[in-house]
Amino acid sequence: MTEVNWSRTDLIDESEQVVQHKTKQQKRTLNETAGVITEEWDEQRVKVTRVTVNDDGAQQIQKKAGTYTTLSIPTLTVDDKEGLQQLEKVLAKHLKSLHEPVQLKKEDRILIVGLGNKTITPDAIGPFAIDAMQQHFEEERNEQFVMYAPGVTGQSGLETKEFVEALVNKIEPALVIVIDALATRSSDRLCRTIQLTDTGIHPGSGVGNTRTEVSKETLGVPVTAIGIPTVVEATVLLADAIDTVFRTIAAKIQEKDAPSSKLSVTPWQPSPTAKIDYELIKPIFGEWSTWTKNDRVQLLEETFSQRERLIVTPKECDIWLMHYATLVSNSLFKWIKGL
Repeated sequence: MTEVNWSRTDLIDESEQVVQHKTKQQKRTLNETAGVITEEWDEQRVKVTRVTVNDDGAQQIQKKAGTYTTLSIPTLTVDDKEGLQQLEKVLAKHLKSLHEPVQLKKEDRILIVGLGNKTITPDAIGPFAIDAMQQHFEEERNEQFVMYAPGVTGQSGLETKEFVEALVNKIEPALVIVIDALATRSSDRLCRTIQLTDTGIHPGSGVGNTRTEVSKETLGVPVTAIGIPTVVEATVLLADAIDTVFRTIAAKIQEKDAPSSKLSVTPWQPSPTAKIDYELIKPIFGEWSTWTKNDRVQLLEETFSQRERLIVTPKECDIWLMHYATLVSNSLFKWIKGL
């Protein structure tokens, strides 16, 4: 039986080396020793994380050298129009900054490739985005864009890279943009994050079904990847749930005599930034309740290693995908207008 990989994620800011360096001093150490520069800031409600990886850093964190920009709204909901509009605006802005080194011209052609299986909802963001762009194209024609959704290897019998390479040889674009679904190792990031990178993509890598890389090295032209995390390992949900239970109970015990807890008229939850004393729940749950989250993850990994892997997606995934297809399409057209 294949061992469950708890660290499976496509998001750069969830890679183990980056996650372990959260404080300013730790980030400075990571920058100096590992060749990984992490910057974080907010643009309205959008949390922006930019990770720049050089060749040394690529070996340290097992990610390709390049620039990774993650846009996230942790509080985003499926009917949050304002949040989606902010994400759209910020994505268009970062598309512009990421592609400044490419120096695109008005006459340059840009190949947009929507990866994924349209018949499987969590994997359909690429084809859905191409559909949204084609509808937009009918209203606002732009001859710079060439759009295509090749399907997956199981449908066509051909590697995605072979399709894309044939198109690149035929139309000779100045840039290839690939849109695909990603995997995350945090349930909070599902359908609330966009990752933008100039390193290309390994189709299927998030769920362990890695295909041939689509990148500048394999195609000979710059390749940008736009990804939205739509799936998470079921075991990750279990780890998150246990962590939430322990944190909530410990916080309730910690705050039981505080006036604020007595005045609350709604279900109370601790602040995500609150410092929690897990020793308070040790008499209830035992020693393992005071372990770090990584230690508990290791325990669960060993417990479930002989069971079949399950991949989980949100119930409203189809609605999320329609929103993101429109969002990505609008951002791309806004960006190209500014060239």
